[in-house]
Amino acid sequence: MARYLGPNCKLCRREGTKLFLKGERCASQRCSFERRGYAPGQHGQSMTRKRTEYELQLREKQKAKRMYGVLERQFRNYFRKAERLKGIAGENLLRLLECRLDNLIYRLGFAPSRKAARQLVRHRHFTVNEQIVDIPSFQVSPGDMIKVREKSRQLRIIHDALTKMGKGRELPWLTVDKVNLTGSLLEMPGREDIPTPVEERLIVELYSR
Repeated sequence: MARYLGPNCKLCRREGTKLFLKGERCASQRCSFERRGYAPGQHGQSMTRKRTEYELQLREKQKAKRMYGVLERQFRNYFRKAERLKGIAGENLLRLLECRLDNLIYRLGFAPSRKAARQLVRHRHFTVNEQIVDIPSFQVSPGDMIKVREKSRQLRIIHDALTKMGKGRELPWLTVDKVNLTGSLLEMPGREDIPTPVEERLIVELYSR
C-alpha cells in the first residue's frame, strides 16, 4: 500500500497552516511550525508574491489531501464518487473523507492523530459491527459500531488519546463510550458540523478545469 514517508512538519509549513499530523506535538511549543512558520526550501522565507487562482486551488486540494492522509489517485477517486452523489460535490467529498475508518477513530478520540489511527487499524486493533477491519479507508455507515478489540483494550496509546481528548474533538454526529471503548457514527455530518478548515469550493473548481 502506497503511503507518504517524508517529514510531516514540512507538509504543514508548505501549506502555511497546522495540519495536526503528529498529534499532541502539534499543540506544543515543540511544533516546528511554531518555530519556522514559513515554506520549506531555499526560498521559503522570501515567497511573498501574489498567488494565482490556480495555485490557490492547488494548495487547498493539497491541504485536504495531506490532512486526511490520502494520496493523489485515491483523492481523485473520492472526488469522482462525490460528483456522482446527490448534493454539492465539495460537501460530499468531505463527508466521504470524514467517514473513513481511520478518520473516525481519530475523531472519536481513540488515537492522537490520523496517522496513528491508520497504524492501529492496520494492526487489527478495531472491529466494525463485531468484524475485524484492517483497511483504513473502510467507509463507515450511520449506525455502525466501532469497537476496540478485547486484546487491545490495554493499549496505552488509546487510553492516553482518550485522556487528552478535549471537548473540541466531540462532535454531534458521533457518540463515544470511553468506558467500553466503543463509538458510533450517528448520522452523516452536515458541512457546518465538519471542523475541517478547507474551502472545498476551490477543490471543485480545480478538478473542473
